[in-house]
Amino acid sequence: MKKNNTSHEKVNLFFSAFLMIAYIICGYFFMSFAAAQQSELVKNIVMAVIFTVFGLLVFYATRVGERKIVKRFSIVTLLVLDIPSLFIILAFIITGFPLHDVIASAGNGAMAFMAAIALGYGIPYTFISGFETVTEDELNAVEEKAEETDEVLEGGVEADLKDAEAEAEQAEEAESEEFDDEIVVEGEASEE
Repeated sequence: MKKNNTSHEKVNLFFSAFLMIAYIICGYFFMSFAAAQQSELVKNIVMAVIFTVFGLLVFYATRVGERKIVKRFSIVTLLVLDIPSLFIILAFIITGFPLHDVIASAGNGAMAFMAAIALGYGIPYTFISGFETVTEDELNAVEEKAEETDEVLEGGVEADLKDAEAEAEQAEEAESEEFDDEIVVEGEASEE
């Protein structure tokens, strides 16, 4: 289905990009706050929350401007993305969790923070999809409606293109009429 870029969608795309940049800048201050905490547990929880919210914002930014949101439940996304990400985060935060030593020592928490971003993206993606399944009949109905409501400004490029198309169609019809009205010349046929 052909997607029309409206000014509303362009504004949404701009604000979603601005939101991402603004959150990255604010994330620096949140991370500075987390680093100043004395308790390692509080520090890790704050960092995990910061990156989970970033994942949610990434989901939002990648879904802006798409068609109608379709609610659904994806068991595959839950099993492959959400549960492993949650396990990594919990193993990073909770000392007695399996694989805590491996995950906590891996790159100063980088693995857990990437898992937090994946969890933030995965949770809404498990329940919401930005893509809509359209049948062939619905697609044709939408295209016909778009053609009927397609208004063109007078004197614009689109108006010139439509006029040129109309003239080309008239020229084709005139040529086909000329071929239909062939002149038949009567003459004598010679036999050899």
